[in-house]
Amino acid sequence: MGKENRKKLIKDIEKIRKSRILCFLTGDRRGLETRIHPEIQTMLYDHLRSFDRVNKIDLFLYSTGGVTMAAWSIVNLIREFGKRFSVIVPFKAYSTATLICLGADEIIMGKLGQLGPVDPSVHMPFNPPAPGNRPGQVLPISVEEVASFIEFSKDERFLGLKSESALGEVLKQLTAHVHPLALGSVYRAIEQIKILSTKLLRIHMPSEEHQSEINRIVEALTKSLYSHDYIINRKEAKNEIKLKVKDAEKVGRQLEKRIYELFHDFENEMELTSPFNPEALLGRKNKIKGTFYRAFIESTNRSDCFITEKEFERSEQIPPAVPFPQKMIQETILKEGWEQI
Repeated sequence: MGKENRKKLIKDIEKIRKSRILCFLTGDRRGLETRIHPEIQTMLYDHLRSFDRVNKIDLFLYSTGGVTMAAWSIVNLIREFGKRFSVIVPFKAYSTATLICLGADEIIMGKLGQLGPVDPSVHMPFNPPAPGNRPGQVLPISVEEVASFIEFSKDERFLGLKSESALGEVLKQLTAHVHPLALGSVYRAIEQIKILSTKLLRIHMPSEEHQSEINRIVEALTKSLYSHDYIINRKEAKNEIKLKVKDAEKVGRQLEKRIYELFHDFENEMELTSPFNPEALLGRKNKIKGTFYRAFIESTNRSDCFITEKEFERSEQIPPAVPFPQKMIQETILKEGWEQI
């Protein structure tokens, strides 16, 4: 298992799909999570440039999300190098990863493939402070949580408020806990995500006759599912939301098997199923170093990995207002960043 094995699997998938494969995976190992970020643009470009101009590019994608606007630039960059763009979803493709899928001509999903709603969360200095008196830490504000609070106030089953004065009082209570500038960012975020989703779908659904279908898809992914944690399986994505989903096993012989073999190799490399536990890593030792592979951009031509090297050391500290030492594990980042491996 490792890079050479993945290179062979990528070649097998390319042969089945008659395409070039670009893999992009961000990790969701708790404590070592990585996200989709615009910083990957130059690395994606280096991989794509090695393909030259080809008929089909497949993005092998695994991620729980990231910076929403990165989806637009990633989709457009890939389309500069291929006439047809598809996304292969082996497992999780949530939030920003789902947005990337919206910009694809087709979405290849295995039985485990999952998408998610694209309603964003807002992070800004005016957000409510996080509990625990952590300096500089704020709570993210979910767009749909704010919208649901307003709907809750108007719903006959709950408060059933209708008058302007009553709804004004609700707004007063809301702004007493959430800064008005943060609420303004919430409104801007939901409008932005609707525009972005629409623009991505219009890339491959350009005619006016598609507009009602686009509106329905955007409504489903930004509002109708209510929870950002909702999981959309491939049947729902295909039959209810009506995305351009194809079952991997029906696309090519052995395709689903190869897709999951490739994913499991990445999964093992990033240790996604292993809890990150510094105590367990140290064992009986007082000091160790560890290397963690946290995200990958990989093709048959090269492999880039986001790597973190840490040092773990047992220590004793006396926190304020505590009369006796507390045993702690100090983590020090020795090196961190993207490397070609």
